[in-house]
Amino acid sequence: MFKSILATLLLGSALSAFAAGTETETPAPTAQSYYDDAKKSLENNKWKPALSNLKKAVELDPNNADIHNLLGYSYRKAGDLPKAFEHYAIALKLNPKHTGALEYRGEAYLMANDLASAEQALTTLEGLCGKSCSEYNELSKAIAEYKAKK
Repeated sequence: MFKSILATLLLGSALSAFAAGTETETPAPTAQSYYDDAKKSLENNKWKPALSNLKKAVELDPNNADIHNLLGYSYRKAGDLPKAFEHYAIALKLNPKHTGALEYRGEAYLMANDLASAEQALTTLEGLCGKSCSEYNELSKAIAEYKAKK
C-alpha cells in the first residue's frame, strides 16, 4: 500500500512538473508591437495589414500622435483621403509640432489639389525645423513636383 501511495505521489509530482514546464504564456500584444508590425508592412507597401495593426495599436494607445500619423499615412496611401486627414488632425491635436504629420498632411493636400494648404504646411514646417529638416525637404520637393505637373 505504501508503494502505491508513493507511486501516486511521484507520478502526480512528475505530471505537475511536466505541465508547468510546458506552459508558456505569450505576452499580450502592445500598441508598440502592433505599431512595429505596421511599419514592417508599410516597408513592403502592404497598406491593409498596416491599417489593421494600426487600428489595434490606436485602440490600446489612443493618445499617441505617432500612431495617428502613421494611420493617416496608411489611409492616404490606400486612397482614403478623408480618413487620412482625420488622423493627421488627431496627431496634430495631440502634438501640434509633429513634423511628420505636417509633412504627410501637406502631401495629402496635394493629392486633394489644395496647393495653398500644402504651402501653408511647408511654412509651418519651416518655422518648426527650418529648411534643413527632412520633412521640410520632402514636402518642398513634393510641392515642386506638383507645380511642375500643373
